[in-house]
Amino acid sequence: MAPAVGHRFTDVMDVPALEGLPAGLTQRPLVPGDAAALTAIIAAEELADTGEVSIEEADIVADWQRPGFDLAASAVGVLDGGRLVAYAEHSGADRADASVHPSHHGQGIGTALADWVRRTARARGTSAVGMPVPVGSPGDRLLDALGWRVRWTSWVLSLPEGREIRPQPLPAGYALREAAAADHRAVWTVVEDAFLEWSVRERQTFEDFAAQVMLRPGFEPWNLRVVTDPSGDVVGASFVVVAHGEGYVDRLAVRRDQRGRGLATALLADSFARAREHGATRSGLSTDSRTGALGLYERVGMEATQTWVNRATEV
Repeated sequence: MAPAVGHRFTDVMDVPALEGLPAGLTQRPLVPGDAAALTAIIAAEELADTGEVSIEEADIVADWQRPGFDLAASAVGVLDGGRLVAYAEHSGADRADASVHPSHHGQGIGTALADWVRRTARARGTSAVGMPVPVGSPGDRLLDALGWRVRWTSWVLSLPEGREIRPQPLPAGYALREAAAADHRAVWTVVEDAFLEWSVRERQTFEDFAAQVMLRPGFEPWNLRVVTDPSGDVVGASFVVVAHGEGYVDRLAVRRDQRGRGLATALLADSFARAREHGATRSGLSTDSRTGALGLYERVGMEATQTWVNRATEV
């Protein structure tokens, strides 16, 4: 049985060492102070693979500060001299991430990291593990050559410059507003319930959710939007951030029994509008083939600009 998302891995000795690194490179566990260097590695690889940068340091810090995640026991860095040039992490259950700076592609580092991910997941009782890669990228080609299968496809979508999503009128008695602190657990419930309809994983704890949303570096109350029904219950939520000039909707969910009333479109239009008020000049989000939401975003005028796949292997 796969470990729960909220399970804290604590035994560093259980983490396998990297094998097959090129001569002259060293390895060590990652520490919180590596967040900026790691952001630079991922940004360089994103730019080379997709032509644009999406990652920001707050993404790394928010993920690493989850109470259910032990960084030192779950991630490994590769160094060339004193410079961090690659990393891999097993974030829990079947999720992993890895990146190699483009200056160090073609040296076998990616193969060593993929093997480390597989062995680390196996040591923790996970039956399969996967990670996202842009279609056709060096990472995609490498994992394909190693026999990692495609589990699902993801798309990054953008709203073309100058185009807006027309505000969606809400049904009578419904309201759309900034989330209050008293709403946070209800937001977590709505989002997790919706995501678990298609994502095969354990429920994320409220504490881990809060670390990635309300406690994310730079969070402001306007980032979290909610729709309430006539009784005042939270029935929809959106989390939007501004990064690299883009208003990016990181999470969007509507309670199952409230769908078909235009609430998701209303949240989307509101989120992008609030982001523009806070300096965004572009609007975007991502979705994947498990959600069935691609058509919704295309109908409101969004266009796919990147395609990614999640490649996985049995361990």
